[in-house]
Amino acid sequence: MSLFTQNTGNNRNKIITYSPAYTLVPTYECFNRCSYCNFRVEPTTDSWMTLSQAREILLRLKNEDVCEILILSGEVHWRSSRRKNWFQLIYDLCSLALEMGFLPHTNVGILDFAEMEALKNVNVSMGLMLEQLTPSLLNTVHRYAPSKLPELRLQQLQWAGQLKIPFTTGLLLGIGETEDDRWETLGAIADIHDQYQNIQEVILQPHSPGAEQSFDGLAFNPDHLPEVISQAREILPPDITIQIPPNLVKDDHWLLACLDAGARDLGGIGPKDEVNPNYPHLQVESLRNILQPAGWKLVPRLPVYPQFYDSLSDKLEAALSNSAMSYFLANSFNFIDKTTHT
Repeated sequence: MSLFTQNTGNNRNKIITYSPAYTLVPTYECFNRCSYCNFRVEPTTDSWMTLSQAREILLRLKNEDVCEILILSGEVHWRSSRRKNWFQLIYDLCSLALEMGFLPHTNVGILDFAEMEALKNVNVSMGLMLEQLTPSLLNTVHRYAPSKLPELRLQQLQWAGQLKIPFTTGLLLGIGETEDDRWETLGAIADIHDQYQNIQEVILQPHSPGAEQSFDGLAFNPDHLPEVISQAREILPPDITIQIPPNLVKDDHWLLACLDAGARDLGGIGPKDEVNPNYPHLQVESLRNILQPAGWKLVPRLPVYPQFYDSLSDKLEAALSNSAMSYFLANSFNFIDKTTHT
């Protein structure tokens, strides 16, 4: 049994992982208009990142403790004349990150099968939030968000499974769904993983109001988050890790309660949360000051979990052995063994 499996419930291995990460945003423009969004700008109003700008950023990161480069983008409509250039930029950013010794993880919304297949070659993992599968949200927060159709998002997980892409997905909590909606969404994730065995983690993200959104919903009550985590732990297969964003769980008591309930990963930690810009990331030392007195050990991980290494191409496996990754590999293998053990 791998440590990721062991860490899915209460046990003596009180280890919490995180990914030392930096986010590159090719563009903030997005054709979706989710009413809770604090990320997007209107299409054609944003200057896209250039490869030279990205290279300058990545050169600076060479001296930082960063292994994951999260490519996070707003969506250019699939019928837009600019879609091809948008996708090429994303692909080139991933290639550049690999070339410079980092490990890319891409989350850019709905992709077609060919786009996903291409990005598989330059990403060690990919992701897309399901958010919620309830169709009723198409009349509220997703009314003007064509790519939030539940069947489209579920299809992305299925395609990722067919392509054997290590994948991260998750739920957005408190956007108008019911408890039954949450359990149904978690059940759908479990079903896909049972079929393809490619979901490495599920994020449970509480809605946290920001300055730019039009949605007037309240923040998700943190008192309820440990209960959701506990229920998710019952629904999801044990080899899927549950992730929570610590900057959205402000109270130290509730953060520890979430870990006691079964959360075992804190996601990518970098200088800025691009999706929730009003909620600065808690940095590693601050997190350790919270976790260590309660007996938890915070350790870095790579953006691909060890049980998925064998699904990577030779090129991506070579990237895992890159000298720039040696620090993180050493730390990861101290606590997370690729082999099975009892």
